[in-house]
Amino acid sequence: MPNVTFILPDESEVTVEALAGDSLMQTAVDNGIEEITADCGGCCSCATCHCFITPAWQGKVNPADDMEQALLETAIEDVQPNSRLSCQITLDDSLDGLVVKVPQSDW
Repeated sequence: MPNVTFILPDESEVTVEALAGDSLMQTAVDNGIEEITADCGGCCSCATCHCFITPAWQGKVNPADDMEQALLETAIEDVQPNSRLSCQITLDDSLDGLVVKVPQSDW
């Protein structure tokens, strides 16, 4: 089971144990990360699961596909090169130790 650390907007950190095969979004929701509201339930249609992948992990997560990239560019005001929708990242043992930064939610 991979461990994931969420860095919250106040810079506090929450490390949780995830289930391999779950999305990063589902892991956040299941563990009470309130800034990840996931309004669409993981359908890649709302961007309320936006997060930032820390630099050390950027090359280790699957890259954003065209649909995710388009949604990020239209729905997120401060999109960064490391912006991702957490619903599009499937966790497995290779991502054990993943660290993501959670932006302040505007939703």
